[in-house]
Amino acid sequence: MTDLDLVLVAGATGGVGQLVTAKLLEKNSFKVRVLTRKESKAKKMFGDRVEIAIGDIRNSENLAEATKDVKYIICCTGTSAFPSAKWDFEIDNNLLDWLKIYFDADFRNSKAKNSPQQVDTEGVINLVNAAPKDLARFIFVSSCGVLRKDTFPYSLLNSFGVLDAKKAGEEAIINSGLPYTIVRPGRLIDGPYTSYDLNTLLKAKTDNRLDVVLGTGDTLTGQTSRIDVAEACIQSLFYPITSNQIFEIVNFGKRPSQINWEKLFSGLS
Repeated sequence: MTDLDLVLVAGATGGVGQLVTAKLLEKNSFKVRVLTRKESKAKKMFGDRVEIAIGDIRNSENLAEATKDVKYIICCTGTSAFPSAKWDFEIDNNLLDWLKIYFDADFRNSKAKNSPQQVDTEGVINLVNAAPKDLARFIFVSSCGVLRKDTFPYSLLNSFGVLDAKKAGEEAIINSGLPYTIVRPGRLIDGPYTSYDLNTLLKAKTDNRLDVVLGTGDTLTGQTSRIDVAEACIQSLFYPITSNQIFEIVNFGKRPSQINWEKLFSGLS
């Protein structure tokens, strides 16, 4: 790995994506390119320290330039699990339409432009298809519960299909033949909340100060710090053992003075 390696962060202005980008810059081991729908937002956060690619994973036509010469892709994109303004509905703001959104799946899916299906499945497929054939790693932030969507609390979380969409995105990555690492966090805690500048991001620390626990087979349940999710994504780049691995990450137990990522990753089967 050299300082010439280029990492593309998709979803760089979201909660986890901001931290991934900031931590990559802090390590000074990579060139960083961010994929964003709004150049002004990315420029405000990261200034001139990153390359900015304007694009949208929901549109396959604008991804070729964003992925050109990229060595690694870290995909932190996502939308809300439940219908909200983030789904970007094409409707008049009236009560009847909002009731249809909640009770009529066909209506909801036809009117939403930013649903889990469009972001976590179709968007991920588009990004996979645009990835260079010699990509060294595709890292995807998924979710705990994708294999337990019929059990509580994941049955509730999946009411509008977010776990189905994440699982389909995972399968697209796995079936692509690209080297991959899939990270499945629990319920996300800790900031940022999409409003911090780079200096603040670089100082971010976990509030709960709980240890990092990794697991496989979708067996863990709990909360996960966005900061630890971001660090897990980046640390995965340095450890070949994480290639073609899927693991959950949650926080509990007393946190040591320093997280030993090599030991954590070596425990993955």
